[in-house]
Amino acid sequence: QVQLVESGGGLVQAGGSLRLSCAASGRTFSNYAMGWFRQAPGKERTFIAAINWSGGSTYYADSVKDRFTISRDNAKNTVFLQMNSLKPEDTAVYYCATGRDTSMLRFRGTSDYWGQGTQVTVSS
Repeated sequence: QVQLVESGGGLVQAGGSLRLSCAASGRTFSNYAMGWFRQAPGKERTFIAAINWSGGSTYYADSVKDRFTISRDNAKNTVFLQMNSLKPEDTAVYYCATGRDTSMLRFRGTSDYWGQGTQVTVSS
């Protein structure tokens, strides 16, 4: 059974940084694209970032480009999201996602599996 377990969320002041982690298990991690989505209160879950199987290609939503960085460690079956220059509008539950390719995550907004999410709160 595939499991995605996010960690690293918390409360931070505007301008601060957080690093999210997602540990994956249950299938060959390096065969799949990974990504991050977020869902703010009262809003739909939206795509944030994706990385292909090798880590050689990354993609970002315009709202986080140049502030967030996605990376992966295939030896540790873990994907990361480094979030810098955080803003109050970044407040949301952040979810790890996985799929056969980044297009699935970026354009279809779907994932084979979802983690339980980790709360990020940015205070002004």
